[in-house]
Amino acid sequence: MDFDFSDDQVQLGDAVRKWVDRGYTFERRRAIEKAGGFDRAAWTELAELGLCGLYVPEDDGGLGMGPVEGMVVMEELGRGNVLEPLAQSLIAGAVLAGYGDAAVRAAWLPRIASGEALVVLAYQERAARYRLDLCEAKATQAPGGYVVNASKSVVPVGDQADAFIVPAKINSQIALFLVERASAGVSTRGYGTQDGSRAAEVTLKNAPATLITQDGLAALEHAVDIGIAAVCAQAVGVMDKTLALTAEYLNTRKQFGVAIASFQALRHRAADMKMQLELARSMSYYASLKLNAPAPERRAAMARAKYQLGQSMRYVGQQSVQLHGGIGVTEEYIGSHYFKKLTQLELTFGDSMHHLGEVCTRMQDTAGVFA
Repeated sequence: MDFDFSDDQVQLGDAVRKWVDRGYTFERRRAIEKAGGFDRAAWTELAELGLCGLYVPEDDGGLGMGPVEGMVVMEELGRGNVLEPLAQSLIAGAVLAGYGDAAVRAAWLPRIASGEALVVLAYQERAARYRLDLCEAKATQAPGGYVVNASKSVVPVGDQADAFIVPAKINSQIALFLVERASAGVSTRGYGTQDGSRAAEVTLKNAPATLITQDGLAALEHAVDIGIAAVCAQAVGVMDKTLALTAEYLNTRKQFGVAIASFQALRHRAADMKMQLELARSMSYYASLKLNAPAPERRAAMARAKYQLGQSMRYVGQQSVQLHGGIGVTEEYIGSHYFKKLTQLELTFGDSMHHLGEVCTRMQDTAGVFA
């Protein structure tokens, strides 16, 4: 199998890396974090690069690209530790294009692609513990459409988004709806998160909603799998930069008159970090390549990838802090912000223990023994 990127994919990655290097410096990131964790100006710049429309079909104003291009972009954004949640636009573009009717597509996809509309997935509930089939939100039919009653937690930039993709039950079946933040009955409570980005608690009380699809569980699983693949790629970029910062520090910091990079024990630990990074990179590739596979195969692949990425993120982040010493956790040092990002990404779209359970559940037929 050929794992080389095409010329177009290489150019796409280079364009994003140049924007990160020139337009998203550590100083700008810290300013955005202090201002609340989300910057519309930075979001507009991402849209101008075409990134918000990466998964939006060309007929709807997007680039019509696929999972590999998404992986390339998210890895570069991870390397720059970008706070703005591009993964949410990838999810919204793919879900509305794949499951929405013509009216929904026409109303929202061009706006998502242009960056005018920020649409985010609001699916987590307090009692669900990462399970997608547990949903307490309710939807009922009303004149002109539906109304939804729900409480959703840890919604990315929930108090800044223009609309939400919300799973809710019609009778006993989960369906997927689109709810505008400006609608009556929608309230949000925003807060900063551990890595400096922004999230919100979203409450819907008889909020007007547009039905996306009645096959909501399948669409929700697909949406979360797109998010998992994006998080895996982003984490590879974060780990890549974390390792580079650690190597630079080891070559600069001196003890006993020599750089500590010359100490064999520390070199071995840095080598182990590199091994974990490359293992994570291979599983990120695996996740992206399985994103268009049949649902059972795709779901199993995402669980495997997210579990391994969780293990690698924890190891690389913790070793970086240990090799840096006290400076590794100071607010002023860039490395501490990458460590916090890794810690949060490990919990995003299901933590390692959740995905280990998913992997085990899908191995019951063979008990892990393959012919």
